[in-house]
Amino acid sequence: MRYVSLDLETSGSNPARHQVLELAAVIEDSRYPLPLTELPAFRRVVRHPEYVGTAGAIALNARLFEELARKEPNPERCTPAELLPQLRDFLLHHGFRPDKNDCVAVTMAGKNIAVFDLGFLKELPGYGTLVRAEPAMLDPAAFYLNWHKDSRLPSMSICKARAGHGRDVAHEALADALDVVRLLRPFYELPVYKQVGRSEGGPETPASD
Repeated sequence: MRYVSLDLETSGSNPARHQVLELAAVIEDSRYPLPLTELPAFRRVVRHPEYVGTAGAIALNARLFEELARKEPNPERCTPAELLPQLRDFLLHHGFRPDKNDCVAVTMAGKNIAVFDLGFLKELPGYGTLVRAEPAMLDPAAFYLNWHKDSRLPSMSICKARAGHGRDVAHEALADALDVVRLLRPFYELPVYKQVGRSEGGPETPASD
């Protein structure tokens, strides 16, 4: 299966008020996984006329504001109106095809993507007409949940620790998108439903389509 691991950095947590500062997307094919450094990758920083945000988010993303403030040309810098058209071109270039409505629909993966990133994506010009997410989305938290001890889905830091990758989270869109791929890869060869069959000692039967 091909999916797009997508991550955003934003100026706050309210999609109606705050802004996308950075978007990164990585294309993964679970049938033919490449080294992470060779995966097709897309990254943009987003320039707005002015910025609205929370102190915490602005401090966390100080490096992005420094990048956005530079005067020299930057091919990874765009406006909000240019962001999804450029993402669409990237997806088309790498073999995704538009549906009958000429919209590129992709399976997206990300930590908290359905409850956080998707809200911001829907505020961008062209969402739903140029690019859209398939309804089913992949979040690595479900794969690293400890059903006996956890009271909530694990954070990215906890997922990484349980996978043996340390606890540090970059809070940089491209690095975080790659981390999601890294977290999902162990389950390609032995999907969860097969792990369940094996742990219960019962016969493994093929899943029906």
